[in-house]
Amino acid sequence: MSSTAPPTGSAQLRADCGRCFGLCCVVPAFARSTDFAIDKPAGRACPNLGPDHRCGIHTELRQRGFPGCTVFDCFGAGQQVAQVTFGGRDWRDAPETLPAMAEAFAVLRPLHELLWYVTEALALHPPADLRDELTRARAETTALTEGDPRHLRTVDVAAHRDRVNPLLSRASDAVRSPGGADHRGAHLPGVDLRRADLRRANLRGALLIGADLRGVDLGLADVTGADLRGADLRGADLRSTLFLHQSQLDAARGDVRTGLPATRTRPAHWTALPLTPVRRSSPSTSSAGRRRRR
Repeated sequence: MSSTAPPTGSAQLRADCGRCFGLCCVVPAFARSTDFAIDKPAGRACPNLGPDHRCGIHTELRQRGFPGCTVFDCFGAGQQVAQVTFGGRDWRDAPETLPAMAEAFAVLRPLHELLWYVTEALALHPPADLRDELTRARAETTALTEGDPRHLRTVDVAAHRDRVNPLLSRASDAVRSPGGADHRGAHLPGVDLRRADLRRANLRGALLIGADLRGVDLGLADVTGADLRGADLRGADLRSTLFLHQSQLDAARGDVRTGLPATRTRPAHWTALPLTPVRRSSPSTSSAGRRRRR
């Protein structure tokens, strides 16, 4: 195993497919659905994966029935497994390593996601005491990612995440204070939210599949873990939305008027057509309905 410790800067918490062995195309299982055109068992390479570990239909994934592939983000765990945990040893050259690689990937992917959230929280400039706690949490999480395959099997990811998540919530609360509407875990699939006031709202874990958010101001709203698949973000203002990661945008719909943070990229499949005039939000919104805990 390489002795080089993995860096934790934001650039290293993004997928670098050129340094991976196509693990996201091998390790997970997926079932034929609107997200995937075929069934694939866990641990078997997708038939679209080439011998160079590149997807043979990468530029046509949506058109060929694989939109689920376009929104997956390993947060850099793929290259971590390939280049650090296994020191550049390719599973194609050593097939016996694939089960251990799959186990390592299953641990490192959520740890890298957690590192991304902690890094985002630190960028919010929280109070000094909370900043110290977040800094320690980042160091502890990084240390967990540095183990060899045997050590990684012993990591209790859920327990560690339960210790860190309250810090992320505190960082969010500090920035959003006074907070807006509380829709944590709300089930709002397909709901028209164009007149909802979602500024500074708590949308952690909210189910917003297909929700109509056209023209909505999501300034300082916390969207940690919010499901935005198919959500209509045309003309919405997300420039200061908290904990918004790229795969959430990739799963949603938007246009040229959708306001994005400087560190996010406008998805290629978003329409280039502008939105009709934006509606102004009202100060209240409908009941969030049933809720689910995150």
